Amino acid sequence: MTDSETRTAPAVSGVEIVLDAVTKRYPGQHDPAVDAVSMTIPAGEIVVLVGPSGCGKTTTMRMINRLIEPTSGTVTIDGRDAAGIDADQLRRGIGYSIQQAGLFPHMTVAKNIATVPGLIGWDRARIAARTDEMLELVGLDPGIYRRRYPRQLSGGQQQRVGVARALAADPPILLMDEPFGAVDPITRGLLQDELLRLQAELGKTIVFVTHDFNEAVKLGDRIAVLGDHSRILQYDRPAAILADPADDTVAGFAGSDAALKQLTLTRIREVPLGECATVSADASVEVARTVAAEWSRVLVLDTGGRPLRWIAGADLAHADSLHEARSAPVETLSAESTLQEALAALLGDRNATAVVTGSHGEYTGLVTIDTLVGHLAALRTANGSGEGTAADVPA
Repeated sequence: MTDSETRTAPAVSGVEIVLDAVTKRYPGQHDPAVDAVSMTIPAGEIVVLVGPSGCGKTTTMRMINRLIEPTSGTVTIDGRDAAGIDADQLRRGIGYSIQQAGLFPHMTVAKNIATVPGLIGWDRARIAARTDEMLELVGLDPGIYRRRYPRQLSGGQQQRVGVARALAADPPILLMDEPFGAVDPITRGLLQDELLRLQAELGKTIVFVTHDFNEAVKLGDRIAVLGDHSRILQYDRPAAILADPADDTVAGFAGSDAALKQLTLTRIREVPLGECATVSADASVEVARTVAAEWSRVLVLDTGGRPLRWIAGADLAHADSLHEARSAPVETLSAESTLQEALAALLGDRNATAVVTGSHGEYTGLVTIDTLVGHLAALRTANGSGEGTAADVPA
């Protein structure tokens, strides 16, 4: 069973997209850029187009909102032929997020987000309320960020604003063209988690382009592995592709560590978590010593239950307050992080332990090496008994 099947299903607000023999030919070129692509993108799912650079995946995606007009074939959106819809109207009903956010540099964050709602005639009060709602949705404080300009934001913040802008008019479809490709790996993982959290709430139809197969496995309800001219080599659930690649080319994308990539199919929130001793930052050192009596260290939490730092029991012995006690930083993971990301974090921690946080950054438990070993053992047992194998994933 894939993660997309075990997560709580959101109320679907997306619509079905059908590509039927969609082809794009450019004058003067013998071969088509996209050759007769046919696929159905179910409503409310994330479908990832993955393939090598130049294979035509971005061209394929842009033909959905007619930024590139198909030479032949049809794109049907919610039962309507996209060619029969006014192009501007079509695009205003489809969110679009690209690499490096594509924000207008001369506009504030608020005005960037308000672009499409303004074009379709929303009044100022509604736009202002929606702008703040979108900023909160992507984890940015409206009071801090609405008046800033793109140059005053980090790369990750710009991408969050780009997603907020794409969602501002509540479109049923979101097209994302390598939106996280220009940020560092840590920020990229956080943005991926944020997208999954948003999708769990919103249920949009998302078409996501990437050349990173790991990203495709993490995000996709389904993955379309594309070859030259966007020819579909395999279109299936991530677990099915990892377990049974259609050919050597697909197997090359999956990689020799395909078994390890199975860890990408499970979120931390799906496995049992461990516990540790915790104490509030405003607690007395005496209370902390009592709590730490049966533990080697304690986790200090702020008033909102968010982890601040570790303090070893030995360092509490002679401290007059928690503030004075020597402490160590906390390695945290989102509940939406995958077990593969957890493994990478654990290998970098001297205690092979990471703190798991919820949607508001609050402490929810610990993930350890034993957590991963237990999960892999359960998978081996299930596969050995013929139950729950990747090949059994229903369409």
